[in-house]
Amino acid sequence: MDDGFAAISHPARRALIGELAERNDQTLFELTVRLLERHGLALTRQAVAKHVGVLREAGVLTVTTRGRTTIHHLHAEALTPVRDWLDRLPRQADHPRITEEQS
Repeated sequence: MDDGFAAISHPARRALIGELAERNDQTLFELTVRLLERHGLALTRQAVAKHVGVLREAGVLTVTTRGRTTIHHLHAEALTPVRDWLDRLPRQADHPRITEEQS
C-alpha cells in the first residue's frame, strides 16, 4: 500500500493518473503537454519521466514500446488498496466538525 501512497503523494503524479484515466495510452510528450495545458504544470520531459518512474514502481502504469514510440498505460486497480483504506475512514457527514462557536 505504501507504493500507492507514494504514487499519489505528488500533484504531478495525481495529474498524470487523471490524464491517463481520461485518455489512456499516451506518449511522454503528450503527457508533458497535457500537464502544462490542463494543469499549469511546466515540467520538463525528464521531470515527467521521473514521475512516470515512481508510478511504474508502484504498478500504477506500464510502459510499452511500439516502434520508436513509448506508450504509457494506466492500471488504476493498483490503487485499490489506497481506495479501500480511504473507504474505511469515517465520512465528514458522519463526524461533523466542531466550530469555534460550539466549543
